[in-house]
Amino acid sequence: MTDTRRRVKLYALNAERQWDDRGTGHVSSSYVDRLKGISLLVRAEADGSLLLESKIQPDTAYQKQQDTLIVWSEGDNFDLALSFQEKAGCDEIWEKICQVQGKDPSVDITQDVVEESEDERFEDVSDPAPPIELPTPEVSKLEEIQELFASCLGMPIRREKMALALETSEGYIKRLLILFRAAEAERNMPVLHRLFHIFKSIFLLNKNAIFELLFVEECIFDVVGCLEYEPGLEESQRKNHRGYLRERAKYQEVLQIPSDLLLKVHQTYRVQYIHDSVLPPPSAFEENMLSTLSSFIFFNKVEIVTLISEDMQLLNELFSELKTRGIGESRRRDLVLFLKELCAFAQNLQPQSRELFYKTLTSHGILPALELSLPIPDAPAKSAAIDVLTAVVEFSPTVVREYCLNQSGATDDEDLLLNVIIGELIRDKDPGLGGAVQLSGVLRLLIDPENMVAALNKSEKADFLNLFYKQSMHVLIEPLLSNTVSEKEMDEDLCTAQLLWLLLELLTFCVEHHSYHIKSYIINKDLVRRVLVLMSSSHTFLVLGALRLLRKVLALKDDLYNRYIIKGSLFAPVIEAFRKNNGRYNLLDSAIIELFDFLKADDTKLLVSHVMENYGDVLEEVNYVQTFRFLKLKYEQSQERFKERGPIESVPALLRTSRFRRDPRQLDEDEEMWFNDEEEAEDPDTLPAPRSPPDILTRKSNMDEELDSIGKLLDKKSPEALTGRGLGSLGNRSPSLTISSSLSVPAAAPVSNPENKSGLPSKSMFQEIFANYCGQGPVTQVGLVDYDGDSDDEEGEESDEGIGSDDSPISKRPKLS
Repeated sequence: MTDTRRRVKLYALNAERQWDDRGTGHVSSSYVDRLKGISLLVRAEADGSLLLESKIQPDTAYQKQQDTLIVWSEGDNFDLALSFQEKAGCDEIWEKICQVQGKDPSVDITQDVVEESEDERFEDVSDPAPPIELPTPEVSKLEEIQELFASCLGMPIRREKMALALETSEGYIKRLLILFRAAEAERNMPVLHRLFHIFKSIFLLNKNAIFELLFVEECIFDVVGCLEYEPGLEESQRKNHRGYLRERAKYQEVLQIPSDLLLKVHQTYRVQYIHDSVLPPPSAFEENMLSTLSSFIFFNKVEIVTLISEDMQLLNELFSELKTRGIGESRRRDLVLFLKELCAFAQNLQPQSRELFYKTLTSHGILPALELSLPIPDAPAKSAAIDVLTAVVEFSPTVVREYCLNQSGATDDEDLLLNVIIGELIRDKDPGLGGAVQLSGVLRLLIDPENMVAALNKSEKADFLNLFYKQSMHVLIEPLLSNTVSEKEMDEDLCTAQLLWLLLELLTFCVEHHSYHIKSYIINKDLVRRVLVLMSSSHTFLVLGALRLLRKVLALKDDLYNRYIIKGSLFAPVIEAFRKNNGRYNLLDSAIIELFDFLKADDTKLLVSHVMENYGDVLEEVNYVQTFRFLKLKYEQSQERFKERGPIESVPALLRTSRFRRDPRQLDEDEEMWFNDEEEAEDPDTLPAPRSPPDILTRKSNMDEELDSIGKLLDKKSPEALTGRGLGSLGNRSPSLTISSSLSVPAAAPVSNPENKSGLPSKSMFQEIFANYCGQGPVTQVGLVDYDGDSDDEEGEESDEGIGSDDSPISKRPKLS
């Protein structure tokens, strides 16, 4: 037998009764030695790999549907389908199958028995069942017809016989529909109820050939009418499905499409409506008896999407109008709704076909079209545009990122697609913020590093995040900054509160996933302080959102973040909210206690000491949990260890050659004692004189003056940031601290400099102290922050490449000469 190759798509029915696309290839039929018989072989179009090798069994029932489909089952609950590109290829393979099974190629099914119940597998079925003779379709025989159909549904072999009888009895369904029209005109309810049961049984036969008879243009409305007269429903409860399909569900021709495609669109819509709304909910027995109807709808949608995506003239007309700024609002609305329906149909496609579909839309300019369509005032059109954008981003966020990157150099900031998305998110007037929630999901997908790829000579992750933080982040946080100037100016409107909560969720996501970019942004904008203003909001969900962001910052265990929190006394709003809650057993109480539980478990001594020394009096009063008692115990144990160890030798610490860049969670002994040194330094008479070399001791007075001058400078630049205790009192420290080993460790939060355009933290006062102390001039320190040129992937690495060059920052501590 010679091979005949035809282009096909291979489908398999999954557990949810949906068809999965297994690939595109070419089918042939040939003898396979391993299987010892003629088999169907499908080889992949792309690489020639074998997609299917199925022996044509003599007792397998093959069905031919819609001239281009062949469907069959292999084993229990494993259905396969071949969808041919050409009818000729389908006919040729069908003839091969019929030849192997000894059947006439003119039939649409090769076997009488398609499936058997568990009990029937053990019955003696040597004699085939006799054919079924259908009673004459007249009123007096309707009861007999109803009972005949009901008796056949429970037995697969009789169901097949019944389906075959209906197919071969020319005009039988049309004659039943004539009885329906007469009974409806006479309001003969018993007849209408019997016809309801008869047509419900016809649907449950689950045969594609019968569906083709039911859904022709001249029959489909009467079929729907029969299903309206369900027994047990009062006249007032009966739904007028035909009225809806004829009068309310009007087709609007936005673009001129071919007549054959138009008929397919009408048929698919009506059949989908019958499946979803007209047919009564199936019982447990009937649950899987409409799989062929679902397949009928599925293949219709695939055919519609394929025909439209291949019609270049239609797509050019669609997108040329959508990309025109001057078209009317109503016309744009119609075009966007058309595009939404097309994308909704495309969701039925499998990944390979969907990828080709979205590539086609992208090549025609779907993203510039959406950029102009998102701001449309019409609510349904805006919602449709958001749905289309969501579908595009969910399938291929990389394509959208590439478009945004190409825009960045040639488009004003306000016209960037990213900023258009953010603008629509912020301006959403829906009380439920449905569009804003959807757009926040789109934005999260776009800025998620997990789905970013690094190509040769280009890093999508670094480039796109740089674009986002440089040109879009300020637009995103503008509502947050404008509403957190102070507690008195905070807008307590519910819609505003919901918007701020969405923005907090996005910022929290950034804290989790954008370590370098968001860290620089938070420090320079003092963003956590502004967020924590919301802790005084009357909306509990907003308070919890602000608390959650702080909790995510703490979870990073980043030394720079910790010192920023201490320097700004950022626990104060949390403690105040905890105090106002007054021990009420609610989510806020639990969330705040969990935050301090984390501090207790993590045992970050700087944070623990700061909390207990500044807020210990308030927390000690809380006795319904043990968290604060244990926190105080850890603090006291730390203080005891300090007293037992005595003063720290500072010179050896300064001579260490370890690098600044290290894991901030790995603290050495001197780092652990830094805060304790600071507290003890308030009483210089009680601190033993450190063992310092003479050249260092002679500089104490100079260092004291330098500390005072730096403290005054910081007070002048950022008076708010230096309030409270801890790092804010560095200007009054004892001179003995200047020779402590901790000089090289604590990095105060950088002061925001309006002249700093790079978005990076300014040089900290500790860098200045260390540089002057060593007599080597200004030093650029690396480790606690990142600088331009670093990508996220490079954080934490210990590469020495480029050290010592003119353009590279010095990454090692300067050694004493």
